[in-house]
Formats: sequence, structure tokens, C-alpha cells
Amino acid sequence: MTPQQQNSRAPASLDPASTPVEARQLAEGLMKIMSTLLGIVERETELVRAGNVREAMALDAEKGEMSRQYVDAISKLTHSRDYLKQSTLELLTALHRHHDTFRAMLQVNLTVLATAHAVSEGIIRGVNGEMQRKSLPNGYTAAGQRAMPGPRHVTPLTVSRSL
Repeated sequence: MTPQQQNSRAPASLDPASTPVEARQLAEGLMKIMSTLLGIVERETELVRAGNVREAMALDAEKGEMSRQYVDAISKLTHSRDYLKQSTLELLTALHRHHDTFRAMLQVNLTVLATAHAVSEGIIRGVNGEMQRKSLPNGYTAAGQRAMPGPRHVTPLTVSRSL
């Protein structure tokens, strides 16, 4: 990514909130972004649990855009933290509670994705092991031990990562 592209993706304004109205708008915007992103993540979790990985992958663009908006909103919130602590502490507390729920749901999503990854990796390794076992010659050494063939007999499994 070029510096110009990075600058074009930077938040429009990182000026801290300086009025209660700006603080409320910032908090409401962040909660809306978190709710939308949470909806996408929950849908992705449902699809992965159901085995519809291709459909879950279709949510990547939308999830990426909402994630970018989330990071921008968090940056602005960070710049406004002092004002929020001084003037709208209850709003900051509500944001923390909402964010804790958001984080818990993201953890569920990450667990589901990690499980799906581990299962698929286990399947691929199992298929590869079976292919290797079938393709290797059977033989025994003079001591009666199973002969381990050299590297020239091992054929790697090739997997396309595109679905």
C-alpha cells in the first residue's frame, strides 16, 4: 500500500470531542459500528458452524470495511478520552460495557474459526498420511524392522487454498 493510499484511508478528523453533543455522536457512532460489525461476525460464525465457508468468505469485504470504520472510531475516541472522563463519564461507562459484550462475541467467533481451521488441517493431514502410506513400498530390513523409505519415495500433497 502506498503512503497516498494509507493517507486516504486515515480518519477524516481526529479532533477530540469537545462538547457533550460531539461526545454523544462519537459514542453512538461507535456503538452503531460495533453492532453492525457484530452482526456480520455472528453471521460469519453461523455460516462457519454450518460448514458454509464459501458464504462466510463472502462477508470479508463488508467485515473489512466495518473493521476499518471501527479502528477509525476507536482512534477518535482515544483522542477524546480525557474529555469523556471529565464531562461524560456515564457515556464512557456505557461504551465500556458495550465494548465488553463486543469483545466476548468476537472471542466466540475466533474460537469457531480456530476450530474450523484445526479440523480442516486435521483432515488434510489425514488424507496426506493415507496417501503417503499407500504410495510407500512395504519392506523390512535384515533385522526384521519395517524399512523406512528415503525422501525420493515421499510425494507431497498439493492443496489449492482457493475455494
